[in-house]
Amino acid sequence: MAPSQNAVLTDKAAVPDVAAGPAAANAAAASFAALLEKLDYLDEVQVEQVRQAYRYADQAHLGQLRSSGEPYITHPIAVAALCATWKLDTQALMAALLHDAMEDCGITKADLVERFGSPVAELVDGLTKLDKLQFNTREENQAESFRKMLLAMARDVRVILIKLADRTHNMRTLSDMPRAKWGRIASETLEVYAPIAHRLGLNQTYRELQDLSFRHLHPWRYATLAKAVTRSRNRSRDSVQKMHTEVDAAFARVGMPVRLAGRDKTLFAIYQKMSDQHLSFAQVIDLHGFRVVVRSILDCYTALGVLHQTYKPVPGKFKDHIAIAKLNGYQSLHTTLVGPAGLNVEFQIRTEEMHIVAEAGVAAHWLYKAQEAAGTGEERMGTQWLQSLLDIQNETRDAAEFWDHVKVDLFPDAVYVFTPKSQILALPRGATVVDFAYAIHSDVGDRTVAARINNEQVSLRTELKNGDVVEVTTVQGARPNPAWLGFVRTARARSKIRHYLKTLAQSESAGLGEKLLSQALRAEGIEQLPDAQSHPVLWERLLRFTGSRSHGELLTDIGLGRRVAGIVAKRLVGLLAESGLRPDAVLLSRERYAAHENVSQGGIMLDGSESASIQYAPCCRPVPGDPIVGYLGRGEGLVVHHARCGVAQRLQRKDAERFIAVDWADEPTRFFEAGITVTVNNAKGVLARVASELTSSEADIVRIDMDDAMATTELRFVVAVRDLAHVEAALRNLRRTPAVLRAWRVLPQPAAD
Repeated sequence: MAPSQNAVLTDKAAVPDVAAGPAAANAAAASFAALLEKLDYLDEVQVEQVRQAYRYADQAHLGQLRSSGEPYITHPIAVAALCATWKLDTQALMAALLHDAMEDCGITKADLVERFGSPVAELVDGLTKLDKLQFNTREENQAESFRKMLLAMARDVRVILIKLADRTHNMRTLSDMPRAKWGRIASETLEVYAPIAHRLGLNQTYRELQDLSFRHLHPWRYATLAKAVTRSRNRSRDSVQKMHTEVDAAFARVGMPVRLAGRDKTLFAIYQKMSDQHLSFAQVIDLHGFRVVVRSILDCYTALGVLHQTYKPVPGKFKDHIAIAKLNGYQSLHTTLVGPAGLNVEFQIRTEEMHIVAEAGVAAHWLYKAQEAAGTGEERMGTQWLQSLLDIQNETRDAAEFWDHVKVDLFPDAVYVFTPKSQILALPRGATVVDFAYAIHSDVGDRTVAARINNEQVSLRTELKNGDVVEVTTVQGARPNPAWLGFVRTARARSKIRHYLKTLAQSESAGLGEKLLSQALRAEGIEQLPDAQSHPVLWERLLRFTGSRSHGELLTDIGLGRRVAGIVAKRLVGLLAESGLRPDAVLLSRERYAAHENVSQGGIMLDGSESASIQYAPCCRPVPGDPIVGYLGRGEGLVVHHARCGVAQRLQRKDAERFIAVDWADEPTRFFEAGITVTVNNAKGVLARVASELTSSEADIVRIDMDDAMATTELRFVVAVRDLAHVEAALRNLRRTPAVLRAWRVLPQPAAD
């Protein structure tokens, strides 16, 4: 039944005086009168239907409060009021009022069908499913969640319009929420809802969501930029007003009726431009703008001519979005003019119909009912894109493929890739397989050894493209490669690799330090290093002597060469003597004899498995089988030199106490670099023959340099070999190669006396 006029008057009379206090203000916001004034485009029967939905929702949410302390019903009323500004139909407004009823109040879809009909119940059901989606999760059904949301939107665009109104009101009141939630909600809005609003042409909503997200993600930046923009606009107010007056006069002279209005760039748009183009605020020149609304398309181009006759245009700043509309249906002419005092001002020229579509996008279907717009505006209002979503769904049921199609339009600045189980991951452009692995989990990244993209084997440095299905292979015990830092793109991957390498270096250095200190103690006649837990007082006194903060830090410092093991060992022996433990005379004699023979029982055995704590000197490139010495560099860890290396010999004369005994293990675990020089006759293809011979000898080429002479060329290789015997075998094969005159290993030169 249609309500009587008296009933409507009663609703309006029921509005309490807001000045009476917070309770009165809450009552006003919670009353149907807060919505009624926006429903002037509906007839009385339709208003009554909306009122019935309001009463049902009000009863359902009775006793519930928002974070601000307001009655919960104020939120559905605000969402419905936003939908009413788009002139959405009665069913959409009823669904907006009821959109949280199923989720929060235990009301079933069957209840809504019985009370309000199937169309309203379907809209509320669709909105309830959207509310359950989690956009910041990493579950395997994430792509499926996006697909459901976009298909719900495609089947009935009112679903996403109500959802966008819901999100807009939530963002307007986000300050009432706990600050800990701001980041997640604002990021989700900026990354998901704002792009969808833009893709559907809802420009006003798009800009508001961006600005509200910016305000809550970066409150300090937002406030600072707001002050700077206010100051700038105050300074240029007179110039902008003068330009407004002169443009008005120019159109009056040619007799063209126009609607001229100022428009300002949003704070987020300014911030984004500064960030993307690395500009300071002073370098952003287009803070001001005007919108010119005319009667017809022909008038748009005429108005452009009038403007260009009034002020000089900035070259390269003209865009015709009427002839070539944007994907979301937006149409306008854009031109930037140089106004008074050199002020750059952008003008947007459009018809009234274009203006409605530009601000409201697909919602213009309800806002603008003219037959011409309805017949020709489908592409402009984004329905072509909506229809394409349904077409793809009909062609494939694969969620990953579906999302791959739509993500480029929504998120052009990101690369979206999939795991083999269709989990979607967003990475920055230029991201590699290693970035992907670390995005899955830090343990996956650390243990990655190989990868496949779209079932094809690729290197770990391969850059990812939209829609790639990426599969990484991990091996237990594998470690991050320091070379990855040269190509990873994401901060997460970079920080995880650095943290792992730093932790590994400290761990290995501590192990080496413990071995060196134990060896030094044996040389002083102490069989074993005292345990820190069993002798806490002893270690506390030793740490005070060394200035180290912990037992582990002291051992790490010894391993890195920051402290000399022999000096620490002597102090430790002194402390042990004070507690009654004397050196073992037999052990002391044996160790000193062994040291004299240079075959210390405590020597460090090397097999190549060492990482950051032990380095092999590039000046002499020792390989297993070479005589070697170990130098405990200051902060470098243990550096292994060839025994005949001139650098090592000079260090030994100057810093003998830092040298320790080292020897090769029986079975090295990796390849070592060696230098080889080959002199060849200049001939076509000789380099290829020499390289092929090295490869057949299983000596991998790491680097190559060459010097040309008239008849010969000297080729200098760095090759990876197993040991000294491997080097000699490769040299024998080279010497048998035609065109090779000489081949020898580059050995270190001893120091001059």
